[in-house]
Amino acid sequence: MTNELGVAVVGAGYWGPNLARNFQYSPHWRLESICDLDGDRANALAMRLGGARVTTSIAEVLADPAVDAIAVATPARTHYGIAMAAMEAGKHVVVEKPLADSVDRANEMVAAADAAGVTLMTDHTYCYTPAVLKMRELISDGHLGDILYIDSVRINLGLIQPDVDVFWDLAPHDLSIMDFLLPGGLDPVSVTAVGADPLGAGKACVGYLSMELLNGAIGHAHVNWLSPTKIRQMVIGGSRRTLVWDDLNPQQRISVYDRGIDFADPSLAQADRRAALVSYRLGDTWSPALKEREALEAMVAEFAGAIQERRRPRTDGHAGLRVLATLDAAARSLATGTRQRPGVLVEELS
Repeated sequence: MTNELGVAVVGAGYWGPNLARNFQYSPHWRLESICDLDGDRANALAMRLGGARVTTSIAEVLADPAVDAIAVATPARTHYGIAMAAMEAGKHVVVEKPLADSVDRANEMVAAADAAGVTLMTDHTYCYTPAVLKMRELISDGHLGDILYIDSVRINLGLIQPDVDVFWDLAPHDLSIMDFLLPGGLDPVSVTAVGADPLGAGKACVGYLSMELLNGAIGHAHVNWLSPTKIRQMVIGGSRRTLVWDDLNPQQRISVYDRGIDFADPSLAQADRRAALVSYRLGDTWSPALKEREALEAMVAEFAGAIQERRRPRTDGHAGLRVLATLDAAARSLATGTRQRPGVLVEELS
């Protein structure tokens, strides 16, 4: 692929500069313009990147025939309006997470993209890190066997967000990774959230999210703003091997353990298996080599590839919708003390 596609970055605040920089230096893209209501901020970013056009008008961006796609890096409440207008104008769209501020709006965005025949992508950045791409490869190749459980921990002494609780702040990262790794994506049978507000902040500052997955597997996420230590870890247990991802260990981000428990005779009936002796498998541990690459570099390349090859991107609008639906179910569970299915009430907790 060559730089045949023109892109405009909408939003020059926190995340927009990272997107603009990667589009600017990608061989697949031309950074045509930067759009922000704060013209001075947009100008400052454009000057750092070599002088892309600057505008404060989204209408001007959408009317520009040189712009094939837009990257939305604005507050979540604005994602729906900007993306819908862009798709109506025939532009491809990549949206900073979350895809929208409600499940209903995200559903409309996905339907609009399908109807317009344009690409809608969610910027689930972690999914394009070398470690997570390798994890996906190992799972797809059957190296771990059937997935039995996924357990994630994302804790630190962090900033108490003014507008969202700890689930909406931290859990999207791990949910997007689970969605990326699980065959068929994240589709919980049920979701249960338990949170605590020991500071009296008016929102959960510590939370535990449990998900009953298909085929009897379980997913779990621990998120916490109050931990004095920072941990970014995920354990994926398979029927053959177990993988541990430690994002804060640059020397060994991924470890694969050929260890587990086997029944002495798997052919026995379930009742007999309980009484059967078990054997403990203690095999090798190894760490695959990872080629370091900035995640956003891979993300913008995937966006271009999906457009030019007329295929869905790896983290398409449906992926963003699945993550959003799981968060919505977690919020309902937290508010009502009930176990929830995304969009469907399951049963009250005992």
